[in-house]
Amino acid sequence: MKRHLNTLFVTTEGSYLKKDGQAVVVMIEKQAKLRLPLHNLDGIVCFGNVMCSPYLMGACAKAGVSLSFLTPYGGFVAAVNGYSPGNVLLRREQYRQADDSASTLLIARQFVAAKITNSRSVLLRAARDTPRTSSADALRGAATRLSYNVDQSLKCKEVETLRGIEGDAANIYFSVFNELYSPQVKGFHFTHRSRRPPLDHINALLSFLYSMLTHDARSACEASGLDAAVGFLHRDRPGRPGLSLDLIEEFRAFLADRLVLSLINRRQIQEKDFEVTDSGAVLLKEKPRKEVLAAWQKRKQDTITHPFLGEKTTVGLLVHLQARLLARYLRGDIDEYPPFIWK
Repeated sequence: MKRHLNTLFVTTEGSYLKKDGQAVVVMIEKQAKLRLPLHNLDGIVCFGNVMCSPYLMGACAKAGVSLSFLTPYGGFVAAVNGYSPGNVLLRREQYRQADDSASTLLIARQFVAAKITNSRSVLLRAARDTPRTSSADALRGAATRLSYNVDQSLKCKEVETLRGIEGDAANIYFSVFNELYSPQVKGFHFTHRSRRPPLDHINALLSFLYSMLTHDARSACEASGLDAAVGFLHRDRPGRPGLSLDLIEEFRAFLADRLVLSLINRRQIQEKDFEVTDSGAVLLKEKPRKEVLAAWQKRKQDTITHPFLGEKTTVGLLVHLQARLLARYLRGDIDEYPPFIWK
């Protein structure tokens, strides 16, 4: 499973990727800059104007290497995948449960409750560490309100109501996001979540890392034999990997948000590392984007004890383990889907 940590990120616009034997070659200005064997890769992620040869696309599909195309600021555009692996009986059971409102609610409640619980943990840890009394009070107050949302989500009787609870919890969480910065941080002010396009520095970083997390979740679904497009909380929509978006809910605060805050508080990313387009979109510049990707890959190699399995694993493999636990639940091997709860 450790092969899932092997992802090639191509961030230089104008790059051309081609197949050479059983390897991928990255060409920049007609010169080969990198050569990697395909069997060492699980995924290739291309940002912006990056081109690939049809032969490489076919080789990636055959080798089970996910090839994803993203906008310069990390928005998902398309992916190239071969035949889906896994037992057809598992997918048929996934479709049956996704079409059943009661089954859908049981699974969706776990995703939402875990997301809110992990968001609450981020706030409480920050309240404990901040030197500012006013920030600590605000963070604890928001965490108390999120406790109520967790209880609501677990007792909810309809998926639409559950989505409303999740939205309310997100508003509470992001309302105190500015309190999570170090007192020395300047130039970063968050007002509200904006996605397409991101309209400030924080949203640019969040959207970028959420896209990375979604890519990993999509690979996890495919590797586990699940259909990444058929979700429970996120319903079917053409071009949207609904189940991938379901799985990342548990990891947004724990993995992506905490990394954003770490990069800002340590001043690894600063206000000068962004640019604003004519449309108002805020984008990471190329060099800091590479620094964020390096930090992302490093973070995924940290070790943690899985709260349900009780075994040590890397952070990068958590989403793959959750996909496999969901597959076990759908098959009937376990009685309930155990979401990832950060402790």
